[in-house]
Amino acid sequence: MDLALLRTFVTVHRAGSFTRAAALLGLSQPAVTSQIRTLERQLGRPLFLRQARGVTPTTIGDELAHKAAPHLDALVEIAETGLDDESSLRTLHLAGPPEFTAERALPALTELTGEDGQGFALRASFGHAEETLEGLAAGHHDLAISTARPRGALLTATPLCDEEHVLVAAPRWAEWIGSGIPRIKSASELENLPVIEVHESLPFVSRYWASVFDSRPSGPGTVVVPDLRAVLACAVTGAGIAVLPRYLCAQALERGEVVALHEPAVPPLRTYFLVVRTGTLAMPHIARAHDWLLRAATDWG
Repeated sequence: MDLALLRTFVTVHRAGSFTRAAALLGLSQPAVTSQIRTLERQLGRPLFLRQARGVTPTTIGDELAHKAAPHLDALVEIAETGLDDESSLRTLHLAGPPEFTAERALPALTELTGEDGQGFALRASFGHAEETLEGLAAGHHDLAISTARPRGALLTATPLCDEEHVLVAAPRWAEWIGSGIPRIKSASELENLPVIEVHESLPFVSRYWASVFDSRPSGPGTVVVPDLRAVLACAVTGAGIAVLPRYLCAQALERGEVVALHEPAVPPLRTYFLVVRTGTLAMPHIARAHDWLLRAATDWG
């Protein structure tokens, strides 16, 4: 079987589209279509179902991708590093949410980048869970941090750590609400307070309200900024209430810049996953980064 055809097939499988795969491979879309048809004729089985927007692999296509992708990735590793150059510095391409990646993952991984003979170069990009996992599947990243567990056999996820969420505000809002803050019984006690969020859909506040108060937020966000670090900065200045990961606001809580408005018996948690393409943990630089982050996470409680 022609390895070039397999490479094209795996790229289409990861990209979910002939057009996106063609861009990744530097080929024309008709060339990619022709190669897939050739491979399907050789196997005597359809590998993809053509749809209006992209393609969906058949069960045979999924099985072939699961078997072939790790070996093709290993061949790329050999081709890029060379058989005789053991000192080559590999580049790890990491992707994840901006705040967690910047505050947790990157400080941990940079401890590895300078190790003599065993380090690696590091490139990071930020994005939400869906686009991060799509980029990983398409081969743009080597390792991804995601709050969503991927489905299927193409990607392999390992739980990394849990993140506790805290309802916070500047002290003046705590005084405005009253002295019984830890004993808040319902979301109605927080109505009419301005809300700071990362998106118009209020993902953090909505999750907290549903988990703790069994209700929904009563109004829209007052300040919407697409970065939790900016949300914290706005909360410190008194712009409103916010739901933040404890690791991100711990120092502000200690300094009294913000206070916790509620202390539920069971705080809301969100799980982070380390995700790789299945089989790529055979590559030493990916495996070392993966293991190092798992060890570092034991101190992130």
